[in-house]
This record gives sequence, structure tokens and C-alpha cells, in this order.
Amino acid sequence: MEHLTRIHFPLCLLALLLCLPLSQASYAPSATPQRRTYIVHVRLPEGIAADQQETFYRSFLSAVNPKLQFIYAYNKVMHGFSVGLSELELAAMSALPGFVRAYPDRTYQLQTTHTPDFLGLHLRQGLWNQSNLGQGIIVGLMDTGIFPDHPSFSGFGMPPPPAKWKGRCDFNASSCNNKLIGARAFIGGSPTESPIDEVGHGTHTASTAAGAPVSGAQVLGNAYGVATGMAPLAHIAMYKVCAGIGCASSDILAGMDAAVSDGVDVLSISLGGGSVPFDEDAIAVGAFGAIQNGVFVSCAAGNSGPDPSSLSNEAPWILTVAAGTMDREIRSTVKLGNDQILNGESLYQPKSFAPDLYPLVDARASVFPPSRYCASSIFFGIDVKGKIVLCETGIVSNVQKGVFVKKAGGIGMIVMNQFYEGYTTFPNAHVLPASDVSFAAGDQIRAYINSTTNATAAFFFEGTVLGTSPAPVVSFFSSRGPSAASPGILKPDIIGPGVNVLAAWPSNLSPAPAQGPGFNMISGTSMSTPHLSGIAALIKSAHPDWSPAAIRSAIMTTANVLDKAGNPILNEQHLPADLFSIGAGYVNPIKAGNPGLVFDISTDEYVSYLCGLGYTDAQLTAITRRNTTCQSAGSIQEKDLNYPSISVALSANATTVTLERRLKNVDAPSATYMAVVGAPSGANVRVYPSILRFSSLNQEMSFSVTLTMAGGGSGGATATQGYLKWISIQREVRSPISVTYI
Repeated sequence: MEHLTRIHFPLCLLALLLCLPLSQASYAPSATPQRRTYIVHVRLPEGIAADQQETFYRSFLSAVNPKLQFIYAYNKVMHGFSVGLSELELAAMSALPGFVRAYPDRTYQLQTTHTPDFLGLHLRQGLWNQSNLGQGIIVGLMDTGIFPDHPSFSGFGMPPPPAKWKGRCDFNASSCNNKLIGARAFIGGSPTESPIDEVGHGTHTASTAAGAPVSGAQVLGNAYGVATGMAPLAHIAMYKVCAGIGCASSDILAGMDAAVSDGVDVLSISLGGGSVPFDEDAIAVGAFGAIQNGVFVSCAAGNSGPDPSSLSNEAPWILTVAAGTMDREIRSTVKLGNDQILNGESLYQPKSFAPDLYPLVDARASVFPPSRYCASSIFFGIDVKGKIVLCETGIVSNVQKGVFVKKAGGIGMIVMNQFYEGYTTFPNAHVLPASDVSFAAGDQIRAYINSTTNATAAFFFEGTVLGTSPAPVVSFFSSRGPSAASPGILKPDIIGPGVNVLAAWPSNLSPAPAQGPGFNMISGTSMSTPHLSGIAALIKSAHPDWSPAAIRSAIMTTANVLDKAGNPILNEQHLPADLFSIGAGYVNPIKAGNPGLVFDISTDEYVSYLCGLGYTDAQLTAITRRNTTCQSAGSIQEKDLNYPSISVALSANATTVTLERRLKNVDAPSATYMAVVGAPSGANVRVYPSILRFSSLNQEMSFSVTLTMAGGGSGGATATQGYLKWISIQREVRSPISVTYI
């Protein structure tokens, strides 16, 4: 199973923006100051009575401008107030004793775990409207089971399943409904195994793909909103094929076999293993049988990044899904004694912890080198009592590090990433005030500690912060290409939301909710996969006659290669991400429902492709269930499979490569597209013909692409990238081009 970094979470929806203290200065209010609403946090004097709090708050107003009035005074969830202030008034207030910080009011909306909004899915608009929220589509999941009584699986307002459905639900009648129409277990052939989820993973992925809307979703007060799946009117069928975190290939194949027989339309598989030949890969084999029956298959790319060639699920008949971030953080800010501010994350955000400066020590200073990981409560050679301790990720979980630091007497903890983890951070349910920070932030904290004999730090807990930038960013754990099983097919295919995703969780598992339904926030390509499965369900609902290959093409050729700010998508080091990490780009469901043109592939073409890879007739039969020989099927090279992306190799012995593609018109009956090329460095690219004129729907037209090494190639680089776009008045169909110089 693609597992993940599990994260649980704290309170405080209000985000805080640090205001640096200003020197005392006389204040003369202008006649008509331009004011905006701020939320102001203050520190109460010791021993102040509850009925005196508002009097204390008013002292801030009267000291700045006697005419100022509260909007609200807060006494329970925080200490402070909201008030309209001009910039000068805010500056004057920030210099007063007891002022902690202030931040502008912002507009909050009921939203999901944030991903539909981040992806541009809105009610009565775009793909949600075009597909009627996925109505009539059945999403099957191979996973750890499901918690059926969660409101994400409520049948309220759901139509009955389509007549083709032949499956069954092995829960009692009250737990099965028109949303959760199927639930079966395939664990070691046991007839008594229940499809109940005892891990949480399957419940999370199922609700992400097709969960019903649930208001008030949150984890310990964070990421509050309306949780809904990508295809909220699609039906769910769960096939439990994993006992704990282990999933036997025999069980997986049994589940996939049942799912296809039952009549699912989309298979979502957040499982994976190391790269092996396709005939030895149960998921690849099962997926081939699925696509033969018109079932779309979406699979996790793997969590073995950022190492190259670390992919799972590489077969070209599978949508291979990588993981990236969203524009949301559960923020815990670190302020150093030198006034440097560094953002991190934490789900534990104690209201009672004063934002004062505390002594700061580096666990790496211990005479015992492993202490740098805070992997025990013994810190040889350093005193951590009453101090904030800087630890490094590794050996034990970040939460467990906090347990050890607290046991040793530490008052707080900062956990810094290793270099390879870069800027990918996770909010954890720590047991003490803490912040999980990037490697760059940790490096700056360490440099500060080494620059002084009196290092100090403070924490400011800001809760849920939306609109963070850059976003999206590739997560460090997301597996990378090139594909080991088929280097001539560019993988992964697509990237989707897979970091700190909030979705349904069994209420009897940690973090158990105080009341109401359970939710959890976890990360992995396991989380990005059901997002793409749900989007595929929407496309299938809008275009029921499209093949799995056409749906994949629509997703890939409309993907974003720029982030929300219009800049190239970055990797975990905040450097431009390459095609081996993002594939075609970050999914854009708004455009995917109307791609204009698609690259379609028949099962016969996959057979010829396998022959081109050198698979024997016996291996071919194992994958395809056909008694076909390569002699009769013929063979094509990887480069000539009608894939939406292009990947070739050039060398001194092969300076020119020509490949063939064809496009099917799913736009208007009459449509004209022109080729626009962004040539990879070190190569010239020629497309013929450069204009495609379609005269009918579903008409296919072929073209060739010739890539020629220019001079000495890329000047020593092993791989470069570019693109081919087919552009009409309304549409843009984009194929990434990867050129490897060998």
C-alpha cells in the first residue's frame, strides 16, 4: 500500500500575522483614516479577573484613539478583540505593552477539505455541472475497507445504482444504501472477513473520490469546511484487499476481478510496489483486464521520491498519479531571538502557551550523534529542560520525538526536514508546542543557534491559513520517473492534491472526534489517486462513450504546468519541477471535461506495444488473457504508442527520431488546430502536417513528429523537456516532450 505520513490536528481557525513592535511615537489621527478590520491578540496581565478582561482590551483602544470601538471582544477562544484600524493606528497599537499580534480580517467560506475549490470545482458550474456531479457512475476502490456509518457515505438524495450493477454490500441493510452500494472483503480467501475499515485508509480514499457533502468537517479545529468527494453523486463500491498495511497480490487480483464483474466504471487503487515486468505485476495485469471492459484505472505513483526511477504502477493503460500540495497550511510560526520569522506547521496549537521567547538548543550538539533525531529521551551532553529543542526528521516519527523531548523536560520542539525533504512539511498532532519546518528554515535556525550563546525562540500558532504560495508544489515523497519498466513512456502521468488532505475517518480510530463524524488529514500518492479517480468519474458521466484512454488523454492534455501565481510548478526544493516529477502537469478538471481532441488507444495497440518491448508470447498471454502471438499482433516501439506524452532518446548514433500520433476530434464537428512547438534544449522539432482540419465528430487524423539533435545535443544534460500544443480558437491540447541524450 502506498502509505503516508499521518497527521492529526489542532484548533484555531484564525490566522495571525506577526507585527513587529514599533518604537513609541506620538500619534495624530488623520481626519478620514482608511481603516480595515483587524483581529488583535493580546496577553492578559497575570491574575486579571474575567470580568476585567474587556476593560483591559479597551485600554488599547483608548491609548490609540478614544473614538475606536470594538467590533467583537473575545474571551473564550482567544484573548483579544476585533476593531477597525488605520495603518498608523495599527502601528501605534503594536507598540503597546501586552500587544501580541494582529492580522487583517479575511472572508471564510464553507468549502471542502479545500481541494475542489483549489481545483476550480463549483456547484452548477463547469465539470460538476456538465457531469451532474458524477451521477450514474460507480467508483470501485481496492483498499483497507470502509467505515459505512460515516455521513460521507450517506445515501440521502442519491439515485439508485444503474441497472448494470451486479455487486453486493456485505454490511447490514442499514449501512448499505444508494451511495455505498458495494462492500466486500478479499483477505486470504476468508469467507468471514468483514469489509469494515480498521486502518482508516480506505475510508479516507473513498470519501475523497466520491464522498457525500458533510458540513463542519475539521480535525481538532483545523481546515474547517464542507468535506465532499470529487464526484459527490457517484456510487461507491469498496473491495477490501488489505489486512493492515499489507496487500497480497492474490487478494488484489480477486478484488479487481470482482469489481469488473460487478460493473464498476472507475477503479481507484492507492496501492503499489517496486517496478517489475508487467506480467509479474498483479495490478498491471488486473488493470489490463479492466480497461478491456471499459473500466478506467487510476493508481498511485508511489511514495519513494525524490529518487529517480522510483515509480509504481507504470503500465501505460493505467493513469499513474503523483502528489503535490495545495495552498493551505496549518501554521505554527517560529520567531527567533534575532526577530527572524520562519513558518512551519503543527496540528497542536495550544491557546494557553504564551508566545514568549524560550531558550533554544540544537539536539545535534549532543556528544551522541543519534541524539540529533530526538529518538530517545536521553540527550547526552546538553540540557533540554525548559527549552525548545531543534530536532531532525528520521528514525522515529515527529510526534514520537515530541514525546521524548517532553519526557526530558523540554518545553517545545522544532523539527527540521532533511535536505531531500526540502519544503514539504506536515502538520502533526504533537504532544507539546512544536513546529515542523523545511530544511531551509531549519538550516537558518541552526545557523542562528551557532551565532549566539543565548539562542531563544517563540511560537505563534496561526491555525488554518489559505492562499499560501507557491502552490501547487511537488511533494518530496512523490515517486519519480523515468519508468524502469518502460522508459519510452513518460511517467508519472499527472499530479494531484496529495499533501495534508482532509477526508473521512473512522470515528473509533485516532484522532477520535470529541463529537460528530471523524476526519483525518494524511498525505501520500494514496491521497492524490482518489482525486483523479473522482475526476475521471465526472468525465465518464459527462462522456459515457469515451474509452479509458480518451479519459486519460483529456486529463493529461489539459493539465496545468504553471502554479496559481502563473509561475512554473516547483519541486520540493522550490526549483522548477521536471517532467519526471509532474508528467503532463497538475490536474485541471475545469478544462478536462472539454479537451477538444484526445489520443485514443485500443487494446490491440497495447498488445503491439508489449511485443515491441520484447515480451514473449507467454508473457503476452499472462497480461492480455489472449492466445495472441507477437507474430500475428505485430509490434510497435514505445515512442509510437498513441500516448498523450512524448518521450524519446537521441544519441550520436541516432540523431533523428520520428514518431507517429493521431488525434480524435471530440470538439465541434468542424474544428481546425495548429501545431505550436516548444522545442527541448538541444533538439529541433518538426510536426507534419502542422495544421489539422476536422470535418466531423470522432474523426481521427494522424501526424508525425521528427526530433533531431541540434549540434551536440543539450550540452551535456541527460534530459531536456519541451512541448507540442495543438491550438484552436477555443482549445489547447498540450503534450509534454521529454528528450534524453545518451
